[in-house]
Amino acid sequence: MRVLFTGPASAGHLFPMIPTAQALRAAGHEVLFAGSQPLHQLRQAGFPVVEIGDGRTIRDVFEQSTGEEVRYVATDLTTDQILDRAAHGFALLSRPTVDGLLDVAESWGADLLVYDSFQASAPLVAAKLKIPSVIQNFGVTSGHDMVGRLSANFTEAYETYGVAGPAEPTALNIVPASLGGDPGGLRMRYLPYNGGGFVPRELLRRGTRPRVAVTLGTVLSELDGVRAIVRLIEAAASVDAEFLLAVGDADLAPLGTLPDNVRPLPWVPLAELLTASDAVIHHGGSGTLLTALQAGLPQLLLPQGADHFTNADALMATGAALRSASDDVDAALVTRLTVDPDLREAADRLRAENAALPTPAETVPALEALASA
Repeated sequence: MRVLFTGPASAGHLFPMIPTAQALRAAGHEVLFAGSQPLHQLRQAGFPVVEIGDGRTIRDVFEQSTGEEVRYVATDLTTDQILDRAAHGFALLSRPTVDGLLDVAESWGADLLVYDSFQASAPLVAAKLKIPSVIQNFGVTSGHDMVGRLSANFTEAYETYGVAGPAEPTALNIVPASLGGDPGGLRMRYLPYNGGGFVPRELLRRGTRPRVAVTLGTVLSELDGVRAIVRLIEAAASVDAEFLLAVGDADLAPLGTLPDNVRPLPWVPLAELLTASDAVIHHGGSGTLLTALQAGLPQLLLPQGADHFTNADALMATGAALRSASDDVDAALVTRLTVDPDLREAADRLRAENAALPTPAETVPALEALASA
């Protein structure tokens, strides 16, 4: 079986698909990725990649379409407004990928198309070539809903290629049912893929006092720096815990002099960092949330934009998380994150729910059946 994967060039959208692709390849199937620039994240994952698109990145397209700098923090918008804005931008990003994805899928002879819901060209190609397709969801939000939003911004492309509308895909959820996803689709255990990287040896053993990982993901820290955690770092000085600050190459100057219990780290694969931690504070991105869920950690979410608010609502409903605006964080809230037994118990329940789902390897037969049907 030949399985073609595609999605926007963003870790949050590509990384959840890697364990699925690895399982299919381990089962003897051929796997190919079709992606647009930048391609380094896909190359590092070890799969063959064919470039599609016109060479522009997500940031290029968003800035060119709005005539202004990309805005990621959106605390003043509703969830619908955020999703509609994303649908418009990603539809523009996807338009130049249609020809390339059509050519790759047809010439390679794809038997199954697996795609991220933000890749608007994929459901068009699946419908045009009548290829069975799967939406690989990346978090708690509905892939079907996002496909619909993007299709509404993609009508010109459907008319140009003589396609009535998007193909009807099967959703592949990677969250427990208690967190959301698309009802009626497949559910698979979330296994984190964060790319390779060096792990400091001292993180392989437990600390002498609680460890709290602090991260802002891959996009927020690049576009907005560390502004979301200025108040948090001030509060950390009064908390009996060690804070592991994992914000990549972001400029730490806005944080001032770091308290003695705050330790900046070089880039460390998130799953390994969280294995050595007792709790995590983050922006609410799907990849961070699910990696923390898989590790069974209580979480404090400081939502900023994108899907953060939806994620925060879903996780708060399980009892496994706290939530705050960035400027409202204080020592009492952070201390509660490290000592509240109810948070820990709820996080353990979520980890058990995730562990009870089929692994990617156990999901392969269901994907094979979709392709053969």
